[in-house]
Amino acid sequence: MAARVESSVSRFLPDPKAVAIVGCPFSGGQPKLGVDGGPIHLVEAGLPEQLAELGWKVQFDGHHQFEDINTQDDPPIGKLKNPRLVSRVCKAVADVVGNHAKNGQLPLTLGGDHSLAMGTISGTLQKYPDACVIWVDAHADLNTAETTDSGNIHGMPVSFLLGLGPKIEEFSWVQPLLKPHRLVYIGLRDVDVGERRLLRENGIKAYSMHEVDKYGIGRVVEMALDHVNPGRKLPIHLSFDVDALDPTVAPSTGTPVRGGLTFREGHYICEAVYETGCLVALDIMEVNPSLEDTASVKQTVAVGCSLARAALGETLL
Repeated sequence: MAARVESSVSRFLPDPKAVAIVGCPFSGGQPKLGVDGGPIHLVEAGLPEQLAELGWKVQFDGHHQFEDINTQDDPPIGKLKNPRLVSRVCKAVADVVGNHAKNGQLPLTLGGDHSLAMGTISGTLQKYPDACVIWVDAHADLNTAETTDSGNIHGMPVSFLLGLGPKIEEFSWVQPLLKPHRLVYIGLRDVDVGERRLLRENGIKAYSMHEVDKYGIGRVVEMALDHVNPGRKLPIHLSFDVDALDPTVAPSTGTPVRGGLTFREGHYICEAVYETGCLVALDIMEVNPSLEDTASVKQTVAVGCSLARAALGETLL
C-alpha cells in the first residue's frame, strides 16, 4: 500500500476524525448465499488496521449478529421475500449507524446485501436530515412492491427511503426523509422498466455508463456533486455497491453486469467525495466471497478495502 493521507478538513466530523466500522453479515435481501461473508473477509483482510494507518481513530466492536431477530414466520407480502427479516435487520442497522453518527463518528457499513442501505441511510438522516446520497451501482435499486419482478428487497431500498410505492406496515419505521433532488446515481447500466419510469417521474438524476463514457468520470462526478450538493455544504452519504465496477475488476459479487466502472473510475469517485470534506457515512456492499475462485475473491475483497481507503483519504502519491 504505497500511498499517503491527503489532509482534508471535514465540515462535519470533529478532529481527530473517527470511523466506526459496522459489520453486517446479512444476505436476506436476495437469494444467493455467501454475501453475508463479505464483511468478515473485508475485516480479516486488515481494513481496520489500514484505516488506522490513514490516521483515523477506528472503532470495530465485532460483526453484528441478527440471530435474535425472530423471523420464524415470514411469508411473502405480495411479491416481497423475507420482508419482516429485512425490515427488522435494517431497523437495527439504522439505530446503530444513527448512534455512531450522533457520536461524531463516520459509520462505515460493510455488507452484506444492498437492502441494508435502507438502514444505513435512515441512520445517517437521523443525524443529518439534509444529507445527500451518492449511490454508485450497476442497478438503481428503486423497484417498489408494485414494480418488482423478483421480490428481492436488495433491489428496492431506495424506493422505501424516498417513500415511493404502496405503504407496507412492516416498513412503516422507514421515514421518507430522502428527497429525489438529494439523490444521484453513478454507474447505472441494468435498470428495470419500472425503475426508469420512477426515475423520470421523480426527476432523479442518474449518470449511467453512457455518461461516464461520454464525459469521463471526472466530469460525471463534478456534475453529480453540482446536482446534489452545489455549494459543497451538505453532508454526503456514499453508498457503493461493488457491482458498479466491471466484473473484471470485482468478479465476486452477486449480480455482475458487464461494461462497468474501471478500477480507477471507482476509486476516483471515492477520492473526489473525500476531497469535498462532506463525507459523513460510507457503505461498501455486495462483496460475495462464495461465488468465485479464491483468486477472484481475494481480488474483490482487496478492491473493497481499497475503495474504503480511497473514500477515507488515501491518495496515489
